[in-house]
Amino acid sequence: MNTQKGDTHWYAVYTRPNAEKKVYEQLETMGHNVYLPLVTSIRKWSDRTKKISSPLISTFVFIRIPEDRVYDALKAKGALGILKYLSRPAVIKDHEIENLRILMNDASEVSQINDEIFENGEDVVVVKGPFTGLMAQSVLIKGKRRIIVKIDALGTIMEVNLPLSFVARKGKMK
Repeated sequence: MNTQKGDTHWYAVYTRPNAEKKVYEQLETMGHNVYLPLVTSIRKWSDRTKKISSPLISTFVFIRIPEDRVYDALKAKGALGILKYLSRPAVIKDHEIENLRILMNDASEVSQINDEIFENGEDVVVVKGPFTGLMAQSVLIKGKRRIIVKIDALGTIMEVNLPLSFVARKGKMK
């Protein structure tokens, strides 16, 4: 990818386990544009029930910064490294971050799944419901049609549960 000096892109900061929120807060305090998608779940103990927010993608925080300053993110306590591709910081595409933001509109319908069971699928766009605008892929898993969202740079795939009537081929939006 050709980048001009000073152009900002999204990058993934690798963190210590369970340090994502602290790294996010420190980077935000430093004035950086950061993103940490969180999902809320209810945890039950013998004496209480509590809502817990945890990262959708563990051990990663996203930062929008010029490539020549990307290693500034490592100043945050708990940040271990920058995700790389071909020995350079891996750029996370803007539409992939936007897909994460759309998914977080209704995170209760999102779950992370394993990439190994997929066949090649068709690109689709969600045209109805809370995920409208989400660019995804339709795949066949164990005989059932599923909608998945890929974040290629992280090797992460998420499955979205929604009716197939809510999606259209990428070129044929309803």
